[in-house]
Amino acid sequence: MTGSLSMLPLIEAKKRAEAHSAEELAWLCRSFVAHEVPDYQVAAWLMAVRWQGMTESETLALTQALVASGEVLEWPRDLRVVDKHSTGGVGDKTSIALVPLLAAAGLTFVKMSGRGLGHTGGTIDKLEAIPGFQTDLEPDRLKRQVEEIGCALVAQSPTLVPADGLLYALRDVTSTVDSLPLIASSVMSKKLASGAASIILDVKYGSGAFMSTEGEAEELARAMIAIGRGAGRRVSALLSPMSEPLGMTVGNSLEVQEAIEVLHGGGPDDLRELTLELGSRLYAMAHGHPHIAAASQTLQSLIDSGAAADKLEQLIAAQGGDASVVGNPAALAQAPVVRTVAAEQGGWVTGVDARGVADAALLLGAGRVRKGDAIDTRTGVRLLARTGAAVERGTPLAEIYAAAEGAAAEAVRKLLSSVTVGEEQARRAPAHRAID
Repeated sequence: MTGSLSMLPLIEAKKRAEAHSAEELAWLCRSFVAHEVPDYQVAAWLMAVRWQGMTESETLALTQALVASGEVLEWPRDLRVVDKHSTGGVGDKTSIALVPLLAAAGLTFVKMSGRGLGHTGGTIDKLEAIPGFQTDLEPDRLKRQVEEIGCALVAQSPTLVPADGLLYALRDVTSTVDSLPLIASSVMSKKLASGAASIILDVKYGSGAFMSTEGEAEELARAMIAIGRGAGRRVSALLSPMSEPLGMTVGNSLEVQEAIEVLHGGGPDDLRELTLELGSRLYAMAHGHPHIAAASQTLQSLIDSGAAADKLEQLIAAQGGDASVVGNPAALAQAPVVRTVAAEQGGWVTGVDARGVADAALLLGAGRVRKGDAIDTRTGVRLLARTGAAVERGTPLAEIYAAAEGAAAEAVRKLLSSVTVGEEQARRAPAHRAID
């Protein structure tokens, strides 16, 4: 029957909002990877999906078809394999702390991450701020490392879900990125292919996130949860605000320092709390019980004892990096030019725009506009005041870490427009909310 399938009927069916069968979606993904159907027809189909959507069963079937297009990692059944996904944000360095923390707790955590593009940072870029750290591991080496220390933080493998990579490239140039079923299937296909049995999702909303409202974030979260559970996995999600950066730093080396601080029991409150909340829920899911508070106590004890920081040292050493940075985060390379951004008037900080801070970091070279752009891992922004803080004229609001004076001056101007000071004290955004 598959020999009779072709793209035109699938395009026409989706134009009429008709549902595809699992067989049709499997054929589409196989044929696209094999270059048996042209890009322009797949692009037309993507646009039809963008406008007409997909049913829950269709979205699950598409996800499974994407998974089947490539390699699937398999792990021994006695391992509790977990994974986490964030929809991206500004200053989000939770994975760097979360992976070793849960590995220290006895879970198996294989985290495949990507590079940053635009205003959102990429975990792989951050890790490469650690001297010698290797993010591309051969499959045999990856499996050996996971068996030995229980965790890995690596770049996404091109052999996993190749159909998704091809589809995303088309979505990026056909204005079909913002399709909920396409987003959900893309994310979850990689989680399923990594072999995780328990998955936590951090779905962000606000000016620094892909989803602008909490309602949109919840809709995406529920779609991804449905896919995961339909595939027999344990899945939970947190909705977390991204109107302000997470933590106090934006920029690769600076964010690594901050993640290390969390494993030493410090770090900003919001970063520490989100890391523990994600970790506690993932730990509880992996053990098949709902005792979140007990899980949080377990993880906090691993931080207090130094076991979590020790596991990060093992992880860095296993991947060729300089593990001494865990004991001395200040040893990470710092940009040569440091400038302070001071308040131009007294009052209260009423807002710190996440997107504006990210754009300032981008001006410094901490991110990339196009894939393949070089980044400077030393550069970035350290916030010194958050929403609700009282300031006077001249009070330091942030520090700029730059490679050159010209870039620093431009970033200072951007920061000043991103931190607003008013006459009335404002409250910070609400904390994260669980979706089960």
